[in-house]
Amino acid sequence: MTTSVTSKNCARIRLTDERWSHITEEHGELAGSRLDVMETVFRPDRIVAGNKGELLAIRQIGHGKSMVVVYREVGTDGFVITAFLTSRSRSLDKRKQIWP
Repeated sequence: MTTSVTSKNCARIRLTDERWSHITEEHGELAGSRLDVMETVFRPDRIVAGNKGELLAIRQIGHGKSMVVVYREVGTDGFVITAFLTSRSRSLDKRKQIWP
């Protein structure tokens, strides 16, 4: 099953089963959070630039914790690369802010 949402740039961002399996294998704490991952792309608190053209959607999910979803846009299409939780948002603050 592939799920998709529309990004702030109006691109259709897909999350495939293969990618979801990879994410949950590496970050088991996200098991059961597929909709939260997609919600982060759809309604981020902010978006910052990655190192190689990817975008990082960030949404605070609890006191001191943020969900980060790394994705790539290619025109009006795109895909999720990975996702993780972090309490170290200061390192994200150093990146170029894309949105808002």
